[in-house]
Amino acid sequence: MKNHARMRPAHSPAPGLPSPSASALSLAAPALLEELPGELWLAVHLLEGGNARLLAQVAQLALRFSPRVSLEPPDAVLLEVRGSLALFAGVSRLRQALLEACAPLGQRLHVALAPTPLAALTLARAGAQLPVLQRAALIGALAPLPLAVLRWPSPLPERLKRIGVRTLGALLRLPRGGFARRFGVAQLALLDRLTGRTPEVRALFQPRARFRRRRELAWEAEHHAELLSALAPLLEELEDFLRARQAGVMRLECQLLHRAAPATLCRLQLSAPAAAAAQLRALLATQLERCVLPQPVRALELRAGTLLPLSLASGQLWQPGEHGGGAGSEAHALIERLRAHLGEGAIHGLTLLDDHRPERSWALAPPPSPRRGKAPVTCGAVPVRRPLWLLNEPEPLTVRAGRPRRRGALQLVSEPERIESGWWDGRDVARDYYTALDRHGVRLWVFRERRAPHGWFLHGIFG
Repeated sequence: MKNHARMRPAHSPAPGLPSPSASALSLAAPALLEELPGELWLAVHLLEGGNARLLAQVAQLALRFSPRVSLEPPDAVLLEVRGSLALFAGVSRLRQALLEACAPLGQRLHVALAPTPLAALTLARAGAQLPVLQRAALIGALAPLPLAVLRWPSPLPERLKRIGVRTLGALLRLPRGGFARRFGVAQLALLDRLTGRTPEVRALFQPRARFRRRRELAWEAEHHAELLSALAPLLEELEDFLRARQAGVMRLECQLLHRAAPATLCRLQLSAPAAAAAQLRALLATQLERCVLPQPVRALELRAGTLLPLSLASGQLWQPGEHGGGAGSEAHALIERLRAHLGEGAIHGLTLLDDHRPERSWALAPPPSPRRGKAPVTCGAVPVRRPLWLLNEPEPLTVRAGRPRRRGALQLVSEPERIESGWWDGRDVARDYYTALDRHGVRLWVFRERRAPHGWFLHGIFG
């Protein structure tokens, strides 16, 4: 006859392990963190049941505490929190922070912690109060629980009760071979996942990658202040949406819907990914001031563009302009404010093109952002001396005795730079460029055409 170990109380620790006292729950000492298993799963059980939308809301809130979140329909969410305990100074504070985050949902929740996801879910369904921090204490915590917490199909629990098995402890003491033959291999595999005998691979929750919200107004708004007040909840929801995904947006659209007139579109283009509701609200306020409303607004719709990774940069020791301190994000904030005031097409950057013709060696481009960085220079070797100010069209110069003139004779002070290019697109040029000085000492960039009639032109002015 085999000897079985005497069952320990449900929440008593295994021999040689510390009891789940307040110090263990707070995990203040780093040594306690090192004793924990490789994974710790926290289960959030909805006591009043749930649906797909509610579970998704809980899962999105859970992403604030762990990137590994898994759904357990119809009434639970699981998240792996082993790496988050140090950030929240222990189990108690992590549990409290999670409950506070879920409080706006208005649901009654129960939270349980265990080394395996299925054990955490089982303890949460049973209403267990103390967390199970060690794998060796798991069997003792599960033993007194009723079979109902496994939610097996109805014939199976009745068959087990007829042979005297009414708790998980009695179930786990049954011989494995006989249990598999009588009740199935699938149930035995579930028990192995429950106790950690075999690992469990869970599908992770993937949040939506697009944000689109609509709000119907109880009144017809006519003033910008009313529109901003109505947009505030949508912007806060957008901020929560982005923070949960550690993402930002560079494009935001707000549609103002009227009774009969076409919708008024307010588009916000940012120079760097942003997620803060206060920043977006300030920029939208400037955009709304420029909008002319054909009719009062009956509804609002907020749409976010493609989500981009949000990189959080640390502050600089020196202020901008002090001891070489850089402008940091202030330049991007200035670009966004100017766009909001002047319009989306008023602010541009410059980029170089792979073309030797000066008038075709550059083009307008979007202002640089932290994501794009500096525009790569793809053209070949650029001469050192090129003016920053090029005329829109070369200006013809008068010629006397073969010398170009502009408010007097010009003095050529450089060797010629020959540019012959553009034969492939029908705009070919053949020019010899010179640096010249006028009588006032202004440095000019002039060229002489190599084809008849060999005219002289002013093309740029040096600073």
